[in-house]
Amino acid sequence: MAKLTHNDLLVLLAAIGMLLILSRLVAELGKKFKLPIVMGEILLGILIGPTVFGSISPEIFSELFPKTGGAKIALDGITSLAVIMLLFVAGMEVQLNVVLKQGKAAIYTSFTSMIIPFILGFTIVWYFPGIFHFEEKYHLVYALFFGIAMSISALPVITRILMDLNLFKTNVGMVVIAAAIFDDLTGWLAFSLVLSMIGQEGEITSIWYTIGMILGFGLFMLIIGKWIINKILPWIQNKLSWPGGVLSICLGCCFLGAAFTENIGLHAILGAFITGIAFGDSVHLHEKAREIIHQFVTNVFAPLFFVSLGLRVNFIQNFDPVLVLIVLFLAVVCKVFGASLGAYMGGLSKREAVAVGFGLNARGAMEIILGTLALNAGLIDERMFVALVVMALITSIISGPLMKKFIGT
Repeated sequence: MAKLTHNDLLVLLAAIGMLLILSRLVAELGKKFKLPIVMGEILLGILIGPTVFGSISPEIFSELFPKTGGAKIALDGITSLAVIMLLFVAGMEVQLNVVLKQGKAAIYTSFTSMIIPFILGFTIVWYFPGIFHFEEKYHLVYALFFGIAMSISALPVITRILMDLNLFKTNVGMVVIAAAIFDDLTGWLAFSLVLSMIGQEGEITSIWYTIGMILGFGLFMLIIGKWIINKILPWIQNKLSWPGGVLSICLGCCFLGAAFTENIGLHAILGAFITGIAFGDSVHLHEKAREIIHQFVTNVFAPLFFVSLGLRVNFIQNFDPVLVLIVLFLAVVCKVFGASLGAYMGGLSKREAVAVGFGLNARGAMEIILGTLALNAGLIDERMFVALVVMALITSIISGPLMKKFIGT
């Protein structure tokens, strides 16, 4: 029976301890320069990964972060749990009633900020496949993935930017949040479909089955599941130990939802994301409970995931400047144009509409998670992964200053 050896356990514990401490120190240093925490964590991974430390001292690097063995499997398992919990937390921030309250401006912005980047992203891959590197059998799947990658936003990053600019409760802020919620929900549902298509080679019957399962699970969780959660949450928060009770039940349901979607042929992230929406949309979930779950996941598990990105890819060897520029250009132009057009059609002024466009252009952690899952599934190569990570970081950095410039705050 396979098990962790003494050396495997030693390496795993040392790696986790080192990653947590160093990621916090680097992230705090980055905050002094107003950089997103996730950027500090990824930069740390690049420094201690094969890009820098692995090139300087490959023997010590392979001892600390082996490519095979029990320690490698265990660390991969922990980072997989981190992705699932990150999507659960992202789902908790999705408030569907916010979208409905914003009226015409939110509807137009939500639609155009998703559909225009998707169409342009899909088209560039479909008609110019030579720019990218993928197996011919994945032509359709890759085009769908790239369209989604151009469309998705990062709700947690956008929320933080709006709060920093004191725009969260303004008309512009609410339109941005409503559109980001729609983008995230639609994007992750679509990405779950794309992941399930890998290996099916586009079989129509399998695709329709997958779409039916996605919609069925989503409707069940957001109607019946949400009703059950609303009924049991008050009892959980009042009768069980605080805050351990609510933390255990919420994360337990997160993993059960993830296990269910993984079992039916969808990715585990979808179950976690939809379960997060069901819990986050409940009026009975205390704000303090949300904060505890958020802090636990983002400060313990998220750093392990984002640092691990730099451990698996050499960012210098796989940095393709042409591909990076193409991805960054398409991402910014598609998203800003699409979102700005919708906001302007919805009644906002030109300057406000452009501010909305740049607000929705922040990709942050969500884009990086998207790229990681596609890389793990074998859909994209390391060059595209690096391009997506660079694009996510740059769009997150420029989003706030450009919003501020156009909104005049």
